[in-house]
Amino acid sequence: MKIVIFGGTTEGRELSWRLSEAGASVTVCVATEYGEEEQGRVPGVETRTGPLSPEEKLALLKDAALCIDATHPYAKHVTVSVKTACEDAGVEYLRLLRPPCDREGAVTVESAAEAAAYLREHQGRVLLTTGAKELTAYAGLAPERLFPRVLPSHESLAACEALGIPHRNIIAMQGPFSQALNAALIRQYDIQYVVTKDGGAPGGFPEKLAAAKETGARLILLRRPEEDGMPFDEVLRLCMQRLGAENKIFQGEKGT
Repeated sequence: MKIVIFGGTTEGRELSWRLSEAGASVTVCVATEYGEEEQGRVPGVETRTGPLSPEEKLALLKDAALCIDATHPYAKHVTVSVKTACEDAGVEYLRLLRPPCDREGAVTVESAAEAAAYLREHQGRVLLTTGAKELTAYAGLAPERLFPRVLPSHESLAACEALGIPHRNIIAMQGPFSQALNAALIRQYDIQYVVTKDGGAPGGFPEKLAAAKETGARLILLRRPEEDGMPFDEVLRLCMQRLGAENKIFQGEKGT
């Protein structure tokens, strides 16, 4: 049974490993070399790295029995394109969705641009934890105020440099991070505002929220896109059911 997973997330990796162990032929699609590195090499799992065109998605799904969208909750454009490709290919689509976390005490905004507008009206240092791709939204703020926490990659550092952020402000680290480490960074850099996304428990959101409350920093939360999906355990159960049914059919054919 061929299963295609659009991943790059913790739960996408775990799902691919579990399904491979159960006998499925799994192809995992990740967007970056960082995602490929995190995915690792596992027998029975093939990794495709880089963006795919609509035609390439269709070709990949051609012989698939099932497609799981395990991309990040905020990667809405990817989810739309994957779902469309599955509809065009006639392949069953499942959305693996992280449960949201408690957001009490956070200032919720609709976008990075709205977060930047809020920060223009409030003085203080800002810890940006939403990734390098959205840094341009903060171009109107004084670079000295910004402390982006980004992946330790050339692309991330280049994005920070393009915005004129001082090198001493760049925190190049790979998460997720504990509450203690988040709190230590907030204190170390005298942070008043933390900009983040609700990446759920796998993305370390509860620890960031707790650290902000502990230190008195104000948490600014980019609202998560609304969508339907299933938690990890439910997606895994359905996949195992499909895989078990196929194995029974295969065994029956061998016995005839």
